[in-house]
Amino acid sequence: MKSNEIYKAVDPALVNEMFMHFREDDRNLYKTSLATLAGNQKMRPQFVQKKPIADQIKWMHSALMFKKNEDIGEHLLQVWFMKAKTDVLVTACDNLGIKHNGEGYVEGVLPKTLEDDKLKAAIDALLEKFGAPLTALYLYVFNLQIPGGWDNLAKALETDERLQLNEA
Repeated sequence: MKSNEIYKAVDPALVNEMFMHFREDDRNLYKTSLATLAGNQKMRPQFVQKKPIADQIKWMHSALMFKKNEDIGEHLLQVWFMKAKTDVLVTACDNLGIKHNGEGYVEGVLPKTLEDDKLKAAIDALLEKFGAPLTALYLYVFNLQIPGGWDNLAKALETDERLQLNEA
């Protein structure tokens, strides 16, 4: 699932949380995201900036559903997890046996395969600690981190009812 498809399926409350984080803690990223998305839609950023905050975020969420904004959408999700949700990354890395710097930044390269038992433990730990909506979103984003993703993670995302974005 590409990032534009993730934005179509994800709980809008998570996207709102992400953009509110950027708006409050990384104002430049928020403004740049808005301007870039407006430009990609052949609009002037000022048109969107004049809207109330809730409408700006709703508009940006809609814009991220387009394939042409796939790279921007993936980058925003990555930044949000790296800056605001480091505890999710740490929990995943610890349970998957992936070396990291203590804040979820992977040391070295990601493994080419994920051990089934470690993946199951990671999914269970993430669900217990963070709930289904955030866990599902994270695992979909994580599966984008290597070309083609991991087969066993893709299968879990497809078959595990707890990890369905549109039902999370």
